[in-house]
Amino acid sequence: MMASSMRCCRRSSWIAALAVLWLAVAAPLAARADGIEVQKAAVITAEDGHTLEAEFEITLTSALEDVLNKGVPLYFSLEFELIRPRWYWLNEKISSTRQQYRLSYNALTRQYRVGVGKLYQNFASLPEGLAFMSRARIRDIAEAGALRKGDSYTAGLRMRLDTSQLPRPFQVTALGSRDWSMSSDWHRWTVSP
Repeated sequence: MMASSMRCCRRSSWIAALAVLWLAVAAPLAARADGIEVQKAAVITAEDGHTLEAEFEITLTSALEDVLNKGVPLYFSLEFELIRPRWYWLNEKISSTRQQYRLSYNALTRQYRVGVGKLYQNFASLPEGLAFMSRARIRDIAEAGALRKGDSYTAGLRMRLDTSQLPRPFQVTALGSRDWSMSSDWHRWTVSP
């Protein structure tokens, strides 16, 4: 009877040790979820207009990272909308804007390049390029005086991989694959000037 309980205790301690080891390995992997997540966002009011400031967490999937490193540029779209809710009629859209980012890799210079509109900046590593993309600031999302004091507005923001900008063979691949669908959920908050 004594030998049986000793084997049982050794077995349960062995299982507990394996469970601790599994948690130690799995926790960092779970923390590195691939995708885009809105960390924070705000509408800043100034005398000459309103500015959007936002921060994202962007982590590419291994498939997207592989394609990027083979020279295929990735396009990301940041979408913003500002709405005044109305109980008696349809909501009024105060502002709607879209900003496109182009992330590419040059194998000759071994640099990553991020383009926003007509402006480009080079980076030595992919994390540096993604860090640049993760901080957005868009000026003049609404004119001065467009937001009235005392009213409440609903702002919405998201960032997504624009698969329509990919070459055709990759667009077909992206249709049914989770590795190719990167998008944050709409992040909504109330703005009260």
